Amino acid sequence: MSNVNLQPLVPADDTVSREDATFAEILSSFEQQHADERGSETVTGTVVSVQPESILIDIGRKIEGSLALAKWQAIEKAEPKAGESIVVSVGPRNEEGYYELSTVKVSRPKDWSGLQAAFAEKRTIAGTVAEQVKGGFRVDVGVRAFMPASRSGVREMAEMPGLVGQEIQCRITKLDVEKEDVVVDRRVVLEEEQARRRQEAFAELHEGAVIRGRVRSVMDLGAFVDVGGTDGLLHVADMSYARIAKASDVVKPGDELEVKILKIDPANRKVSLGLKQLQDDPWTIAARTFHVGDRVSGTVSRLTDFGAFVELLPGVDGLIHLSELSWNRRVRKPGDLLKTGERVEAVVLQINPEERRIALGYKQALGDPWETVVQRFPVGTVAEGPVTNLTQFGAFVELVDGIEGMVHISDITNEKRLDHPRERLSKGQSVRVVVLEVDQDRKRLRLGMKQLEPTTLDHYISEHRPGDTVSGRQIGRAHV
Repeated sequence: MSNVNLQPLVPADDTVSREDATFAEILSSFEQQHADERGSETVTGTVVSVQPESILIDIGRKIEGSLALAKWQAIEKAEPKAGESIVVSVGPRNEEGYYELSTVKVSRPKDWSGLQAAFAEKRTIAGTVAEQVKGGFRVDVGVRAFMPASRSGVREMAEMPGLVGQEIQCRITKLDVEKEDVVVDRRVVLEEEQARRRQEAFAELHEGAVIRGRVRSVMDLGAFVDVGGTDGLLHVADMSYARIAKASDVVKPGDELEVKILKIDPANRKVSLGLKQLQDDPWTIAARTFHVGDRVSGTVSRLTDFGAFVELLPGVDGLIHLSELSWNRRVRKPGDLLKTGERVEAVVLQINPEERRIALGYKQALGDPWETVVQRFPVGTVAEGPVTNLTQFGAFVELVDGIEGMVHISDITNEKRLDHPRERLSKGQSVRVVVLEVDQDRKRLRLGMKQLEPTTLDHYISEHRPGDTVSGRQIGRAHV
């Protein structure tokens, strides 16, 4: 059992309500009636604590039993100590809420005929461990018997000497009267008692109950938790709403947990447990935390062909669709812009807690560059940028991130008529352009390159200076 508890293990409400007290009296009367009908149950208990007039004993139930100290002293020579075992008869609960216990003296055969009867009936008998010998122990069961170490119920070699001098319960597994050879087994009695306790504990479990348990072992996909003698499986998927790589990231052997019973399979004696079910559903929190238009931040949890998932809360992921990654850049896959584990900001575009979906926009958090395009690139502005794409009718040039304009094939050069832009341009080539037209609503910029090419007049001016004497041909007569 657990820590020493000097108060009865009953619900706190039983001590504050007369209605509950009445219920306790009815329950006690019911147990007394059935105890009279079926006879008291005999079990092997373990001493939990010793009080001035009574002893609290673990009898394998949720509530301990109480044995009068005088009854212990009537059959035992030494004073009781925590951890000692004793055979008791279980009665109804007393006024303090404990099961009332009485001592039971397991019979010790007095002669060979008694041993033969106990062997034939496979009856449990009492014996005293006299000494430790090679391979086991000598046990006094009325005659000298041998108990193999493997059947003593003691698993550690270092603990075996402590069994000497103790009174035990055992069962005869071999009896040869002529050779006076008797072999006894204590382990089978202990295992039957453990099995009985596990069965009782299992019978008391019910789906939906919240109970405490101790982690017994941990695997990658889950952990086995001892819930009162029955092992329940706590699957890694039921440990947390957040994604968990392996169970050992959350629990370890020996941890005390409060878990919820999700499912019981009586036929296969399987119990499914949940830990996250005792926490608030993160989507309930998300519903009252996030709203359309909110600017949020999160970590990119995974990338797919159609978008990127961003963890906003443990167990709550939002999706940035591929189309919401960039205003103008043609993104082929999310990995071109984002990477797993990266912290990003986004804007909530849509939220549906019932379907557990949140749509996010990455480009919206960056701001729409077209909102200021008129101020940044008014008509006549000369800029420079790389060619991002070539088509039959023109070339696209990126002025800044998110802003592209198109140079029509007729505006590429004055030198000659082009059949395709690739005759003068290549993808990635940096070019100078002039803004010819801005259409903010349709997000379009018309650019020109030939408008920046020098004309014949430009060349003539560049070859002459003010004051030079020049000659020319008259092409018309001015009328005064």
